[in-house]
Amino acid sequence: MRYKIGSTGDLKEGESRALRAGDTSMVLYRLSDGFYATQSRCTHLFASLAKGKVLKDKCVQCPLHRARFDIRSGEVEEWANFPPGVQLLNAVRGEKALATFPVTEENGELYVEVPA
Repeated sequence: MRYKIGSTGDLKEGESRALRAGDTSMVLYRLSDGFYATQSRCTHLFASLAKGKVLKDKCVQCPLHRARFDIRSGEVEEWANFPPGVQLLNAVRGEKALATFPVTEENGELYVEVPA
């Protein structure tokens, strides 16, 4: 399904915002090359990525264990690595990419596609 999620002026480059599209929670990001949306929770221990840091290398860093994900593809760039010892948990919680959702712009308005 397609949902209107805001306008291009809502975010500055490097900013993000939590939102809902229907029943789906996500985070909308504005990068230098456009708008992107990912699921709202880290795939490691489900911390809120809305509180994550958007890094210059186009990644979002989870605020809990510092896992980094490519915002454009959802792929894991670095798995949870903080604090020391969290790697023991990683044996149980293997790497898993974020779900991403296509964002389009039409006449200054933003729309996201969410699978039915």
